[in-house]
Amino acid sequence: MMTLKQSRRLQSALLGTLSWLIAALIFFPIFWMVLTSFKTEIDAFATPPQFFFTPTLENYLHIQERSDYFHFAWNSILISFSATILCLLIAVPAAYSMAFFETKRTKGTLLWMLSTKMLPPVGVLMPIYLLAKTSGLLDSRIALIVIYTLINLPIVVWMIYTYFKDIPGEILEASRLDGATTRQEIFRVLIPICKGGLASTALLSLILCWNEAFWSLNLTSSNAAPLTALIASYSSPEGLFWAKLSAVSTLACAPILIFGWISQKQLVRGLSFGAVK
Repeated sequence: MMTLKQSRRLQSALLGTLSWLIAALIFFPIFWMVLTSFKTEIDAFATPPQFFFTPTLENYLHIQERSDYFHFAWNSILISFSATILCLLIAVPAAYSMAFFETKRTKGTLLWMLSTKMLPPVGVLMPIYLLAKTSGLLDSRIALIVIYTLINLPIVVWMIYTYFKDIPGEILEASRLDGATTRQEIFRVLIPICKGGLASTALLSLILCWNEAFWSLNLTSSNAAPLTALIASYSSPEGLFWAKLSAVSTLACAPILIFGWISQKQLVRGLSFGAVK
């Protein structure tokens, strides 16, 4: 008969093995993309797939010769961070008012905001394109910053709203008794308490902005084009060049992957956030 302690050890070992298998399955596409980026086009199309080959840097050299990678990377950084900051500036006061001054229409408003994420982007492409063209914002960073802010705002408001709802109302009542203004409540009480949640929300918004491709492909051409547009430029009528496409995808994913890896502790803290410790 297996003892309770042995049963728990076996269960822990099985869960650990399952976790590693799931992590490997999730990570494998990224590993294969990076591996393919160091192959020649012939090796990339080889059947069966080759795990052992002579690595080359010709794909990365080709990318730098054909296009200015740092120009696209700078656009991605500027647009993604600016949209995330603007989104937080709007979402924090909105979530504050909905969480602590709730009305009978609050839930309906939140659901309506979230429902806008279900709208296919192509359904509003033409009016937004015409607005950008009329206002002279086609192929501009400002247009993408505004659009990225608007499309991510519902999710950001929802997340911050849930964090604020976890904060006991007595904390704000105590701050009001001490004479705190609304601004002081937000910046000196709420933000310090749920900074982990805000950090994870900002990271999620940043990732969504970084990976957004639909609007960057339809509203930019060269000046404001981010890395997603650079990846799309490697799809040609002659077909897909998998090695070069993998190389440019690796260069596009690397910055946000590194940033996410550095920020993983903050992300986990935010996802497991609770005001009462």
